[in-house]
This record gives sequence, structure tokens and C-alpha cells, in this order.
Amino acid sequence: MEKITEKLLLEKGSPKTNKLEQIETLNLSKMALKLEDLPVKLLSRLRSLERWDLSGNRLQEFPKCLELPALRYLDLSDNQMEDVTTLKSLRALEELKMDDNLYITVSDNYKLFVLLPNLRIYNSKDVTATANRLRYVYSDNLRTRMIAVWERSFSLPDPVSAEKLSSLEENFVSAARKQVKFGPSSVADFTKWRVEILAKEYLRSLAEPKEDSDDEAQTENNDDTDVSTPPKRKQVDAAADAFISLTPRKKLRADLPESPAESSPRKSSLRLKPLTGTQSRMSPQKPNHCPSTPNKAETRAETPRRRAKVKQVKEAEQKENLSREEAKAAKPHRNVHVLPIIKACNKTKPVSLKPLHALQCHSKQDSSDDFSTQLWACAFQPQSESSAGSRLVATCGGDSVCVIDCETGKVMKKYKVPGEEFFSLAWTTVLMSRGGSAPSQPCSVLAAGGKRGLVKLIHPRNNMAYGEFRASRKSLSVLRFSHRQGNFLFTGSYDNKIIMWDIGGVDKHFNFKVVQLLTLEVGTTPLHICLPPSSPDTHLLTACEDGLLCYNTQLGANSTTKRSNKMEITFPVYKMEDKQHNYHTIDGLSFLTDDVVASKSHTHGSIYLWSWSGTRSQRPDKRSGSVCAVVLAELQWAVTDVPYLSLNTCPGRAYIVCGDNKGRIWTYHVTNLQKNSGQIGKTIPPTEVLEWPTPVRKGLGRMEGPSINSVAMDPELHYLVALTDKNLAVIWKSEALS
Repeated sequence: MEKITEKLLLEKGSPKTNKLEQIETLNLSKMALKLEDLPVKLLSRLRSLERWDLSGNRLQEFPKCLELPALRYLDLSDNQMEDVTTLKSLRALEELKMDDNLYITVSDNYKLFVLLPNLRIYNSKDVTATANRLRYVYSDNLRTRMIAVWERSFSLPDPVSAEKLSSLEENFVSAARKQVKFGPSSVADFTKWRVEILAKEYLRSLAEPKEDSDDEAQTENNDDTDVSTPPKRKQVDAAADAFISLTPRKKLRADLPESPAESSPRKSSLRLKPLTGTQSRMSPQKPNHCPSTPNKAETRAETPRRRAKVKQVKEAEQKENLSREEAKAAKPHRNVHVLPIIKACNKTKPVSLKPLHALQCHSKQDSSDDFSTQLWACAFQPQSESSAGSRLVATCGGDSVCVIDCETGKVMKKYKVPGEEFFSLAWTTVLMSRGGSAPSQPCSVLAAGGKRGLVKLIHPRNNMAYGEFRASRKSLSVLRFSHRQGNFLFTGSYDNKIIMWDIGGVDKHFNFKVVQLLTLEVGTTPLHICLPPSSPDTHLLTACEDGLLCYNTQLGANSTTKRSNKMEITFPVYKMEDKQHNYHTIDGLSFLTDDVVASKSHTHGSIYLWSWSGTRSQRPDKRSGSVCAVVLAELQWAVTDVPYLSLNTCPGRAYIVCGDNKGRIWTYHVTNLQKNSGQIGKTIPPTEVLEWPTPVRKGLGRMEGPSINSVAMDPELHYLVALTDKNLAVIWKSEALS
């Protein structure tokens, strides 16, 4: 029997090379190899190996901890394999052959489907549907039953110690293995094995130790040494996730437990559950004075939580006002594009919004003392499946996604992934096939993503998370579905890319298939994605760290699937930039009508309304490829240097809404444009500024106004939801004005 040496590997591998790191295909079949004949240290150098033939040997197991990140195909047929769990390090594996291994059972096959998240072909057969069902649906049922065992008979020790936790884990795992019954008896071994894994993961998530001071110090050290950290959020220790190198954060904080990528919960370990009373709720208090419009010139002191990379407006008020006046003088006159806005909005009336609920539903370990978890995105469920008299909104922040009934303030469903940090979510409607001659029916699906670069697909109505797929090796910054074709999803990520996916529909067993359609090379971090209402199939706008960009997204036989050509849309205020002022970061973007776009940058205290058709009709500059936005109006907004306070629009009610860094919500009813449309160079004040409702908790007093990270409105503006950087979601309800 030949001994495995570097020389042998070079002879058996291809392409022919003198470096192990360049080998892509390796044939070691029929060499009577045993486990001890495979040197892990030597084989670990095969970093580019994609196909490996080990058939016809005497292997009883695969070398533990042998990581081959590029391996897609492995042939282990005609061996003596017994322990398939040793293959778990091959997470990129897509095709596996295990024929003629006499000791492999059905339970072993099922273990492989769960351990290898990308496995599609097994023994030359497509097992995608079966594997997805085991990873998501079957495992979700096991998790539900396992948690029931915990809630019925167990609780965390007080105080928590390593010895007590070890004893608790042993007892809990043993009880769960015995009591959880599900599936056919022929796969009982797989069921017990899977329950044990889920039980250990669940207990770890409950008993995660808090090391805030140490983690924060470590985060600060990392920030000092790594200049590639995304400006919105801070970077996580590279050891925390072998696949994720960036954890974007807006502020320094160490609120996430460390979790290796290998133990990151998959769909199989995820669960949606109704509110059990552990979420905190506070009563919003009315302010002592009527809402008023703040002075535009008011300023805010710097705080350590702002990232040093962000360009801040630090000069004195006099110079700042002077710069703004100069920028206004450079603006073009408003043109005929403003008239359709006024006419279209004359039919609507202003609304009066009153605080209804303040919810603390994203707390770490459901702690009512958590006022540090940042909430990042919210969106209302499509109206087609909303029940009469109820409006459901999804919110995300920390390691959870919640679905809330705005009227009652009740958290209907909560989806939690220990170690994840969700940054964005989006609703869509896809078709569900029911088999046979039954017609397909639409169903609402919620997609969420964040730190781990994974998109989670959730079906709240059926109380389940049915799938996931990796959209990026780095963190996801934004998700957006096409409103014309609901199965088309756009994901923006911190590797400076926007990818277009077709997530398809689902069948009655919740099987699905995801196809990558298009990649846009952005060159900077995408913060928001908007599809023009009149041309969602051909154009995409993205607000980025370094500007506002437009891409052609039309698919076709002659179109490339990877594009970098773009048109930049600039604003007159760019001419006022200097070393202390950078106005290029666009951190708010939304369409108000088919033609009118609202956008903002935190550095110049205004929201611009501009014409999409008028801007697009211009000829781009030959050298830069940019066009200047046809600005229709400038809306007065807060003076703050805090970035990423997103705006939103309600086209049906002609409203624009944006929060600030003091808990206030600035609202604009665009009929106000009518009386100001002829005044060039003047900002339009807000219709109303909603003051922070200062919620009160017993024994803790009033909470001062936090930053409003995100806002959302339902189509009729019955409800407005505002998310803060202090783990509070505030719901406002409209009242008709007399």
C-alpha cells in the first residue's frame, strides 16, 4: 500500500502543478486506504480541491476536522463507512457518493442531509426536496417538541455555574431524547441524534454568558486595527464566524454571543412562536406640550457611539448656515415636474397620529433591562393576507424577528436565531402549489437577513421558517422584493454587491429552489434599494455610503449576469464639499409617486424631492457618467450627525416620514408644496413633528428620546411604526382631523 505523501498527491492530482494548493481534482481510489493513512495536516493544504475520488478503499470514517473549503464532489462509494458525522466539516459539499457501504442506514443518510447544508446530489440522485424537509420542516417540529420538554420540567439554575449547567445539560438531553417522539420508527436513531443537537443548542442559547466589558474592549481594539469595518456597524472578531468577517454595527456594543459558523442555527433549529408574556410593554406618555417644529439650527453634541469614519458637520452654526445658503443658490429652478405632485395629493388630508403602544420585544434573553439592542428594519405585511381590522408589522433587531399586531400591541410570532443579528427584512407574496388539480394560492413570505449573510424565509401564517440560503459571505445590509414579480429578491451586502435572486414559489411540503439571476458590482456599501414603480423590471436605485446609483437590471438572452456599469445621480450640495464635509452618503431613499423620489443625507439636514423621469432623461456626463437630480423641493429636517436614520413614504396618503436622533418623528404631507412651490431656495417645514412619547417603566422612570432608526406605515396610514436604537418599537395610530 502506498503511503500518502506530497509527491503522491502531486502525481494523482490535476491540473499538473508543483503546489498542493493549486490541485483541483484528486483521484485516490482503490488504494486500500484506512483512516490512519490520510494525514490531515498534509491534506489540509488542498485549499483549491473541488473533486476527490476515494472510492474502493477501506475507510470506516472520514478524517475529523479536515476542512476543504472548495470541495464540491466526494466519492466514498465501496468503502466501509460507519460514522458519517465525521463529514460535517465539508460544509460546501454539493455531491456525495456513498454506494456500497454496507453499514450505512437510512438514519445515516438523513444525518448527512442535515450536516451538509449544500448537499444536492446523493448517490447520483437529486435529494434537494427531501433534504430541505429534514433541515427545516422536520427539525422545526422536533425543536417545538424539545422546547415543550424544557418548559414542562426544566429551568436554569440560580446562580448559574459550569458544574450545574453540565449536570442540567445531561439531564435535559436525556429527557428530550426519551420523550420527543416524531416520525417513523425506522429513523428513530436520526430523531434522537437530531433532538440531542437541538437540545444542546437551545440550552446554550439560554445560558449564554454576558461579558459586556470584555467584549466591548475587544470590539474597540478591533476597530483600531481594522480600517475595513463598515461604517454602519462594527466588526466582529474573525474567530466568531469562519465565514463572516464583518458584523456591521452603528454603535460600539458587545451584545451578541460568540458563535462559530459551524454551530450557527440552520432552518432546522429555528422556530416561530407566539408571545408568551416575556416581552415587555410600556405605556407611552403624552408630552406636556403640543408637538412643535424644532428650530432648524439646533445642534447635538457628539457622542462616542458615532463611527469615526462618518464625516460629521462640526463647524459653527454660522458657517453651516452659510454653506447651506450657498448650496441652495446652486439649485436649479423647480419645473413642471412639481405640478403632478400637487394635483395628485390634493385629494388627501393630513392625519393626526397618537402614540398607542411601546414594545420591548427584541430583548436579549427576554430581559426587561435590555435597552441596548438596536432595532433596524420594519415592514407591514401585504394586505392580501391581513385579517380584517388588524394590521401586522414585522420588525427585526438583535437575534430576533417579531410579527406584531399594531392594534392590540401583541407579538403574534417571534423568530429567534442565537448568534445572529438581523439588519433587514422584506415581505412578498409567492404562489404555493397544492398538488393534483388544485389551483395554486398566494401566500405571504417574510425574508430576513443580517450578520451571517443568510436569508431566512419565513411563513408566519403556518408558524414556520421553511428555508434559508446564503446570499453573501459577508453581512447583509438590505433586502428588497420586486413589487411586480414577487419571487425576485434583491440583497445588498457589505462586500459591495447587490444580487438579484429568484426564490420561486413553494409546494405543499414547503420545498423551494433559489436561482441567482444577476450581480451588480456597487463598489460601496448599499444602504437602501428602490425599484421605480413604473419600471421595476429594468431599473434599480440604490442609496450607498458614497452616493446614489442607478443600474439597468433588465434580464435577457443578450444581457450579462454580472454588471458594474452604473449612472450616479448627484445633488447640487455636492459642490459645497470640502475636507470637513462629505455629503455623498445617502442614508434615506423612497418613491413617493411613480415619478417623485425622496432622499436624504444626514450631513445636510434636508430631505430632497426630485423627479425620476426628469433626472433620467438627462444625458450623463461623458467623463463621470453622472447626472444631476432634478430637485423639486427641499424639506426641512433635523440637524444631526447621526447617520442611517431611514425615511419612508406612504404614497396612498401622500406622506413622507423620518425620525431623528431625539426620538421625534418628522412628518410631511406633500400638499404643503402647493403654497411653497413658487419660492426658490427655501426649505419647506414639516406638517407636524411628533414628540417622543417618553414611555415609563415602573421603578426606572421616563426614557429620553433615542435615535429613530427606521419607520414604516401601512398603505392607508392607519398605523405608523418607529424603531429605535434602545430596543423599543413605538406604534402610532392615526385619528381623523376635523
